[in-house]
Amino acid sequence: MTRSTPFGLERNRDSHQPNRRRLIAALAAGSLYSIGGARVKAAEAEIAATTCTNTVNWPQWQTFLEHFVQPDGRVLDASTPAQHSSSEGQSYGMFFALIANDPSTFERLWRWAVNNLAGGDIRRNLPAWIWGQDAQGQWQVLDDNSAADAELWFVYALLEAGKRWHRPDYTDEGMALLQQVETLEVDTLPGLGKMLLPGPRHFVLPENTWRLNPSYMPLPVLRRLASASPRGPWNEIADNTAQMLQAISPKGFAPDWVCYRTDAARETGRFIADPDKGDIGSYDAIRVYLWAGLTAPDDPLATKVLRSLHGMAKAVQQTGAPPEIVNTETGQYKNSGPAGFSSAVVPYFYALNNASQMRAQYNRSASLLQARITEMRAQSQQPPYYDHVLNLFSTGWQRGHYRFQASGDLQLQWDQTCPPAITQ
Repeated sequence: MTRSTPFGLERNRDSHQPNRRRLIAALAAGSLYSIGGARVKAAEAEIAATTCTNTVNWPQWQTFLEHFVQPDGRVLDASTPAQHSSSEGQSYGMFFALIANDPSTFERLWRWAVNNLAGGDIRRNLPAWIWGQDAQGQWQVLDDNSAADAELWFVYALLEAGKRWHRPDYTDEGMALLQQVETLEVDTLPGLGKMLLPGPRHFVLPENTWRLNPSYMPLPVLRRLASASPRGPWNEIADNTAQMLQAISPKGFAPDWVCYRTDAARETGRFIADPDKGDIGSYDAIRVYLWAGLTAPDDPLATKVLRSLHGMAKAVQQTGAPPEIVNTETGQYKNSGPAGFSSAVVPYFYALNNASQMRAQYNRSASLLQARITEMRAQSQQPPYYDHVLNLFSTGWQRGHYRFQASGDLQLQWDQTCPPAITQ
């Protein structure tokens, strides 16, 4: 199928899509206002000239190392009095270190997580989700419940790193952690099937109700786990995640949290707004649009998921920025989201073939992030952690440093010689 794009280029999903490569190359090289003729060739040449070795040119990763990664491998979020670190931050950092071909940082991040979040034994303990300084000034685990999304990213990063860096210990640890997740954090919801719980405790509620987090289940990660554990629940969870997004997004927006409730006989069930957290989409849900944009277009569920999330595109078109807070039931929204929200929707708009908004959100994010870094440096404070995490997912993708294949396998720029493969 071929149709014209906002840039006037032809888009053919059955080809290697050279127009998409030009678009990404131009975006990565900073050629954001002219996508024709010599500028396209110059952009492609610049990318090829800087990426023909295993050294990854990724300034945003260096910024993250400078501001957030401690010498011992702890990813510090200094935004709270606890000066906390989370399993999320450690797992994301490991994924970024893999993209950057930075095995020493990867090792430090992982060992810190195992020693401080999992009691030194990842084969027997799920990592606690948060660690920091308590009210008495002691540095320790603050809540030993785990966070399933971090576990999935830990496993994903370990499996991909083990393969590339010839580290069978990473592969073994990843598979041991995956087995724990399948045992402790996957449940069968009557009338639906297998689903990932956000953690092993506190998410099975009274009245035949389960609490779920849509942003915890990125399709590419689920696909990779399915190939690692063929008898596991991961493809079923992927199908049910897409079904969930369709059911809970009447106006095309994802909520932060959602519940699934069955009838008294526990034979049938339905998705409902979370009775405690409400039908709000904000800082958790923004990742749902990011994951949708990063999903390979030939994943069988990619189009279904994107169609479920149409409301965000309309909101950004109207206001010029992703909204910070959305009522997913009514479609009403307020406030402009921070820089990281714009970073998150760049791949989303690319998947929707909306080049003008992709460009606009890229520029908005870059401008806001740089202004905030300058401001925080002047005050000797750390920039916002979450904005920079979302920006790393986005810019790593924009610069062609990584792609998810339909199988969930990771395609890395440094896997091969020049030029990098930039496909969707």
